[in-house]
Amino acid sequence: MSPPSSSDKKQSGLARVLGSASAGICEIAVFHPVDTISKRLMSNHGKVTNLTQLNSVIFREHASKALSNRLFTLFPGLGYAAVYKILQRVYKYGGQPFANEFLTSNFKDTYYSWFGAKTGKALLSATAGSLIGIGEVVLLPLDVLKIKRQTNPEAFRGRGFLKIIADEGFGLYRGWGWTAARNAPGSFALFGGNSFAKEYIFGLTDYSSATWSQNFVTSIVGASASLIVSAPLDVIKTRIQNRNFDNPESGFTILKNMAAKEGLTSFFKGLTPKLLTTGPKLVFSFALAQSLIPAFDKYIK
Repeated sequence: MSPPSSSDKKQSGLARVLGSASAGICEIAVFHPVDTISKRLMSNHGKVTNLTQLNSVIFREHASKALSNRLFTLFPGLGYAAVYKILQRVYKYGGQPFANEFLTSNFKDTYYSWFGAKTGKALLSATAGSLIGIGEVVLLPLDVLKIKRQTNPEAFRGRGFLKIIADEGFGLYRGWGWTAARNAPGSFALFGGNSFAKEYIFGLTDYSSATWSQNFVTSIVGASASLIVSAPLDVIKTRIQNRNFDNPESGFTILKNMAAKEGLTSFFKGLTPKLLTTGPKLVFSFALAQSLIPAFDKYIK
């Protein structure tokens, strides 16, 4: 039986903010074009059968331009993406340890008695991640604006950020229920898979003591589990958010139409490129945050 989870070293709040924010900045700098491609593939309603169609789906009206010019079109909504991603990573990677500490202080004995020390500790981390994932809906407007800039830029019609906020109001929270439904199991799997790997692959009793290579491996486990579990709801969420502001469609309508017209496999559209693209992005930022937070904590102290 492993030592109690109180053996995990606690980092300061400032270290958690700095480490997770740095991870978000590095992630957005490297992976924004990849995210744009993934979102456009998920938003495509037809089947892609050849490279010409793939080129049109990814580059839209710029498909016939030179490659160098096409590549620059993969950076729409970078401002929204940067703000959203940094806030999201600070909230998620920096906030989950606080939630985990709260759950550990109040429910550790229950989890340990039900699941044993090692599994209980990992499940506490997973539950904390799930709660943080649900709360992530507060950032939904920035995610909506980012996705629309990537997949449906005509929805902006020349309006700026403040004008859109004033015009749309709570309409920017459209799809919040589906977002929460996606985030809950997705974040549970992310932090749970990461924790289980640290417990059962590396036998760590203090998760924060993991090396960069250990964080990298455990992040792969967590990220893969998260993307697979949340894929169907992520497709529905993306389709809700990329529609024009004046032409909304409910998640249940989208679900029904997808099942009837595109088949059950449509719920996993974009999963392969997402595992190959978003997967490395999530692994990169998650492993980086887990390594930088202890490093910042040591530097601050």
